[in-house]
Amino acid sequence: MERLRFSTLDSAGVILCLFGILVRFTVTAEQEGENLSGLSTNPDKDIFVVRENGTTCLMVEFAVRFTVPFDVLALNGIDLITENAYLSLPRGADIEGKCGSQDAHIHISWNDNAYTLRIYFVKETSGKGDDVWKINKVQFVYDTSEKTHFLNTYNPGKHTASSHHLSALETPAGRSYVCEAKQTLTLISSDHQKGVTVAISDVQIQPFDINSDFIFSEAYKCITDQREQLEETLPLILGFILGLIIVITLSVYHFHLKLTAATQSQLPCDRSMYKNM
Repeated sequence: MERLRFSTLDSAGVILCLFGILVRFTVTAEQEGENLSGLSTNPDKDIFVVRENGTTCLMVEFAVRFTVPFDVLALNGIDLITENAYLSLPRGADIEGKCGSQDAHIHISWNDNAYTLRIYFVKETSGKGDDVWKINKVQFVYDTSEKTHFLNTYNPGKHTASSHHLSALETPAGRSYVCEAKQTLTLISSDHQKGVTVAISDVQIQPFDINSDFIFSEAYKCITDQREQLEETLPLILGFILGLIIVITLSVYHFHLKLTAATQSQLPCDRSMYKNM
């Protein structure tokens, strides 16, 4: 009887363990990342999507370039010289991410995890009382022993460049952030505090509140794009106003001529008529 009791307890434990593994696998399977960069007509632009329960919950479209400083040994074999490696996101990058109601993130890796870009998002209430989302952290992991971009590196190895107290791309909740202009961000590297530059352009991002699958919500344009749009439309507006002023001036002048001509036609043409008057 005692042996049967232990057998039953063991079986229950195994079942619970298997159930836990199944639940964990199911949760993992419900969140998946997709690289849709092949759909972009711009060869420099990448498209990444995170889906949860078969529905899009995070979308990122952008062109990204990295400038990474690294040390090489000088010809004298003593001094160190700093050079720059220039990288961009490849189309075949791997992606994983997490969606949440208040925080989300996306990790983009390539070259067998030699490089990884991590972007973290948070939704919060601004000082004005409005709900907004923003990027609160960016990390770039890179391996200077990777020979494609780093040659003759002194003391090669993996390093992590991170942002500090970041608050970027603040956008009203429920909208996507759009910016065609180039924006740069400097990350501080674990490699002797070197500054790694991340330049992004042609951006559209939405990490929360996506209502339709694979479709961004209403766009919120960055200030730079708004300024450029104003600079483009301002000459048109001024030209329209100037043209309108010219038309009004000519119309008034034409009306004045007609009025003058009508007045003169009513006056006597023969001076003798003035005498009779």
